[in-house]
Amino acid sequence: MSVPDQDPRAPADTLSGLFARLAEELSEVTVSASTEGTEGTEYRRGDRAFAAVADRAVEVRLHPEVAEAAQRTSHTTASSRGAGWVRFEPLSVDGFALDRAGAWFLSAWRAAER
Repeated sequence: MSVPDQDPRAPADTLSGLFARLAEELSEVTVSASTEGTEGTEYRRGDRAFAAVADRAVEVRLHPEVAEAAQRTSHTTASSRGAGWVRFEPLSVDGFALDRAGAWFLSAWRAAER
């Protein structure tokens, strides 16, 4: 799977590189340009968008309870995409930020199956 508008060789130590690598490892993931009128990449499972990445921020669609808890963590807010979506825009991308973003991407992918 190639990732449009994104360098497939993006380093794994970036949010976009992490999401690209995870999408390659998972089944049933479609990658396309964002449909939200912004630049970036959107990830879908079937017809459900579950994650997006643009610039230095990622957005993921989580179960309501998880989204509520996620919004209490640093650099995370509600997303303009709607209920259950959170936006994570860390000041710097370190191992902790990558761990959090990766866990949320996988959680969002699992939730999109339902």
